[in-house]
Amino acid sequence: MASSTTLPPLSTFESFFCGGLAGCIAVTVSNPAEVAKTRLQLQGELAKGGKPTVYKDALDVLAKTWRNEGIRGLQRGLGPAYVYQTLLNGSRLGFYEPFRRAINRSIGRSVTDQIPLTSVAAGAASGIIGASFGNPLFLIKVRMQAYSPILPIGTQHYYKSSLDALATIFRTEKFWGLLRGADAAILRTAMGSSVQLPTYKWTKNQLGSHGLLPSNSILTYLASSSVSGVCVCIVMQPADTALTRVYNQPTTRTPDGRLAGTLYRNPIDCLWKTFRTEGVFGWYKGSTAQFLRVAPHTIITLTMNDIILNLYKGIRNSRS
Repeated sequence: MASSTTLPPLSTFESFFCGGLAGCIAVTVSNPAEVAKTRLQLQGELAKGGKPTVYKDALDVLAKTWRNEGIRGLQRGLGPAYVYQTLLNGSRLGFYEPFRRAINRSIGRSVTDQIPLTSVAAGAASGIIGASFGNPLFLIKVRMQAYSPILPIGTQHYYKSSLDALATIFRTEKFWGLLRGADAAILRTAMGSSVQLPTYKWTKNQLGSHGLLPSNSILTYLASSSVSGVCVCIVMQPADTALTRVYNQPTTRTPDGRLAGTLYRNPIDCLWKTFRTEGVFGWYKGSTAQFLRVAPHTIITLTMNDIILNLYKGIRNSRS
């Protein structure tokens, strides 16, 4: 049998597939927290303080959603979330290493060197690709999660299914409607991806090189992904709030026949208007729910990605 060291590294497609599968496992667990985050981000949109609120906090959203809508309410948007996670995490985890190695070679460094700047650039680039591919799915996911027949928050969009959502948007807004908020999605994902894998890889290397934990143990994966999850939550939250609001805002038809958002022109405009009316804390609405989502999602995604990769390599190597 050939030694595993003589076998070629995984192809980009193989890494894409493993990363997508890991993301789907993670989103099954984290989706209820994302429903809570989405509704909290839309609560009190562009309103000064003092207005009555429907939800007090993330746990209150989860409790009221369970009581009024059941498990279906807590898992709204799960269908498009699976496809989105396959596209996003498949790209983010599949393209990260090829990009990082290519950038290292372009500046005359070894592909094995972990350079913070090239790692951040590779993470952002792979995230942008995933966000671009997955934008239509993220759009309908947010709208589905925001919809509540009992306790509506923000603009309500009702779709019978993911296919109905895509067909409705295409019928009313044509192809450009499916790209609504793509700039916000790219901003959000680039910010999150720029820190997710670099902080994960850095923490994992530090734990292994200093002998604190075995390099390929489950505990090392968990510790590294926990650090990564906190960093993602801090860096990405303002852009995530802007994305949710840009996606969900009402639209009106302009004189030239286009449908345009009535509240925001772009994510930067959304961040500015949110800051002006709600203060800096408006950017961090739903941050507790975001952490409840990002922490387990990042931990499960990165841990399962390493486990799936090792299992896949073991199966591939045994057949070689």
